[in-house]
Amino acid sequence: MFSNLLTPVFNSMKTIGSQRATRVIARSMSSIQSQAVMYKGYGDPNKMLYLENSQVPTALKETEVLVKMKMAPINPSDINMIEGTYHMLPQLPAVCGNEGVGEVLEVGSKVSSLVPGDWVIPAGTGFGTWRTVAVSDQEMLRKVPNDVPAISAATIMVNPCTAYRMLKDFVCLHEGDCVIQNGANSAVGQAVIQLAREWGFKTINVVRNRPDIDQLTGYLKSLGATHVVTEEFSRSHQMKDLIKSMSSPPKLAFNTVGGDSATNILKHLDSKGAMVTYGGMSKKPVMVSTGALIFKRVRLIGYWNAKWVQENEENPELVRMFDDLFDLVRECKLLPPASETFSLKNFKLAVKSSLEGYKGSKKIFVMDDTL
Repeated sequence: MFSNLLTPVFNSMKTIGSQRATRVIARSMSSIQSQAVMYKGYGDPNKMLYLENSQVPTALKETEVLVKMKMAPINPSDINMIEGTYHMLPQLPAVCGNEGVGEVLEVGSKVSSLVPGDWVIPAGTGFGTWRTVAVSDQEMLRKVPNDVPAISAATIMVNPCTAYRMLKDFVCLHEGDCVIQNGANSAVGQAVIQLAREWGFKTINVVRNRPDIDQLTGYLKSLGATHVVTEEFSRSHQMKDLIKSMSSPPKLAFNTVGGDSATNILKHLDSKGAMVTYGGMSKKPVMVSTGALIFKRVRLIGYWNAKWVQENEENPELVRMFDDLFDLVRECKLLPPASETFSLKNFKLAVKSSLEGYKGSKKIFVMDDTL
């Protein structure tokens, strides 16, 4: 199931290139029709969203860029924004979506960093990617390669960047060291597995039990997972035996679940290890024993990718990170998550499906004939 979801989409994204006909239309018309999924107030995403049709002017200011969106995923942060619970909120009414990739159609007279045909992603949070056409100042856009699958470019900014930074920034790992994570089948979890494999780290990947657990296990191992275990197994004596069989306990843990799951992976950390929390899917607090803090001297850290990007806009490390990730994409060593695609007009079904939780595929809007 999991490989079947991924392979056709990944291969089909090899169809890349310029949308020349669209650019000709953009030059010859004073405006282009756009569709956007929007919200006027905060609340239940199943009730707050609506599809708006509008005309986007093609006459650009000096530093503006006309962008035709190609793809945009639905991420938990998008849902949290609509609910009003995210820590960065746009001015309302707002277009949904923080991540995605688009193609430059036209540029203003003083735009020197972009030309028609370039691919761009948002430079920060709150861009509004669930739409077909956007006009933006050049400072709000980041150029990305257009020789990679569109789905990889559309999903690079949040999950692979989160995995990259968490593996790089908190513990000095060496080849053969081990990382443990819960929610390992999430998009971040899949990126962690692939990056860890590339950099020589072992991974213990905890997932919820399910009817197709064997298929999921096989899929994650095909990405490079060393071990895949269920939440129940991770609380058993067999888990202790697994840890003992390794050269050393995990030095680093990633938590996106919270509650008992977080407490449990914390127990398996090595002394002076660190647990990085980047999500809270269970909506339960992280609980830690006094002994773990005093005697094992573990560290608890939070990571928020949007804030890291905001604070490091001028840091050469930001460019280096994207270069590293896109190099791995080109080498087929960093695959995009298995996905299910939707048109914008089917946004209600896409959002409803996304709210049911991550069940083997990320929900992605496709705005043009990329597929």
